[in-house]
Amino acid sequence: MSAPFLEADCVGKSFGDRRILSSASLRAVPGEIRALLGRSGMGKSTLLKIAAGIIPADTGIVRLNGETLSNPSLPNLVRRGVFYLPDHDFFSRKHTIGAQLEFFEQTFRRSTVAQAAKTARIEHLLNRQMKSLSGGELRRAELAAALARKPLCLFADEPFRGIAPVDHDALSEIFRVLASDGCAVVITGHEVPSLLDVANHVTWCTAGTTYELGSPATARETFAFRRDYLGPAHATRAIG
Repeated sequence: MSAPFLEADCVGKSFGDRRILSSASLRAVPGEIRALLGRSGMGKSTLLKIAAGIIPADTGIVRLNGETLSNPSLPNLVRRGVFYLPDHDFFSRKHTIGAQLEFFEQTFRRSTVAQAAKTARIEHLLNRQMKSLSGGELRRAELAAALARKPLCLFADEPFRGIAPVDHDALSEIFRVLASDGCAVVITGHEVPSLLDVANHVTWCTAGTTYELGSPATARETFAFRRDYLGPAHATRAIG
């Protein structure tokens, strides 16, 4: 396995008296799609935001290409190749999708709007604003921004949430395109079939820590993961 491009190691985080993470780790590996799974409130999004430099950890470290960062921040990580797609609005409501994608083309000069729009299948949406798009169209447009940026690492927080099943396949294909280009992709969410279908590796976040379960097939065969995350129906049998 390749060395991680970005790694958050032994992370602890509390909000007031509530301990969210105690010793959790996340690795983003070039060419790999990693699914970060866990029940609501287990700290998935918190861990993702710490790795992306959005919020600080109480304990633990963040490494980029093996370098320990003393004060990781999203602007610094963005300059060094990280793209963070939040679980809320990414685009401005004031400008067209095409105009905003042109910003990524002109700023980073790694791909073109035309290429990104074709891959994301949004050529017909470039003159529209985000308020006129469906959930699936908006997610594809947001990932077109990542395609135009061509990041070294992509963090996507709940990208499948609130979209039609037909759009899941389109988003999965975009993640695969990014990974095939060497991007380290990490995605979270609760849409288990879609996440396990697209992932190469599963990280399970539970009880303040994380477990590297390996491939989706191996994750499906892990009894504790089936029992505590997939549910009682899977606790006594492996699933295909």
